[in-house]
Amino acid sequence: MKAVIMAGGKGTRLSPLTDHTPKPLMPIIDKPILQYIIELLKKHGIYEISLSLGYMAGKIVEAFGNGKDLGVKLRYYIEKEPLGTAGGVKVAAEGFKEDFLVISGDAFTDFDLSDLINFHKNHGKLVTIAAAKVKDPSAFGVMLLNGAGKVRSFIEKPREPISHIASTGIYVMKSEILKKIPTGFCDFARDVFPKVTGQIYAKVMNGYWSDIGTLLSYYETNYHVAALSAAASV
Repeated sequence: MKAVIMAGGKGTRLSPLTDHTPKPLMPIIDKPILQYIIELLKKHGIYEISLSLGYMAGKIVEAFGNGKDLGVKLRYYIEKEPLGTAGGVKVAAEGFKEDFLVISGDAFTDFDLSDLINFHKNHGKLVTIAAAKVKDPSAFGVMLLNGAGKVRSFIEKPREPISHIASTGIYVMKSEILKKIPTGFCDFARDVFPKVTGQIYAKVMNGYWSDIGTLLSYYETNYHVAALSAAASV
């Protein structure tokens, strides 16, 4: 399986930390956020990775090159203008013929991606969303699921949350999804998912996930990783 990493955002909510550094290169203890994501993909057998870049793309390319040092193969697609989540993936996944995984390059997680991929293969539908239970879902796309994990309703950043089950922006998709994404700016939650109602499943994942959307969550994530490291060394 191949993967697309979405890593084109400006990370404006982390300013001033991101004024001169793209969010995917922000360090979590001793490594950039993006390196943790690449290593997670490799751990689950994904070695061919396309990256959709925008803000300070050159710094990311310079930091990771062709991926050889990490044991993966990286290729880059630089957006001349913002294309949105789906628009960027459409470009970066051009030529994909099989199922592929999409993940953010500026969030941190230790999810079992193999478990997510197996769930996707078992239900056989178009899209699988990795979901997490969150305390405040107002900043996320939230979902109602049936007992099998089929998405009954998906609302992006609702004023009145319908549930606390949120999309993490990690997806496994059939390549046919690319045909449903128009050229140009396009967002999965607002523009694509409403077109494929009934073809989306979600799995509530075990493990840690942080979108690192604020300075507070950035420092909390650093603390989480430091605590794990300290516990492992005892």
